[in-house]
Amino acid sequence: MERLLEILEDIQPDVDFETRTDLIDAHLLSSLSILSLIAELEDEFDITVPAVEIVPKNFNSMKAMWDMIQRLQEEG
Repeated sequence: MERLLEILEDIQPDVDFETRTDLIDAHLLSSLSILSLIAELEDEFDITVPAVEIVPKNFNSMKAMWDMIQRLQEEG
């Protein structure tokens, strides 16, 4: 999860990703940030994020993103 935090901080350095659970709901990540984030996650974790996964519940917190990454890696 440390690498995920590094990616998030590179994209949006002024957000406390370790404690926030409303990243989308509070508009802390813009749509462009999310697109950049998805590209980074796909490259870094060797996953494909399908369109059906691009929903607020998967991106509102770092933990939710990590859970999604792990699930997508397991599904292969």
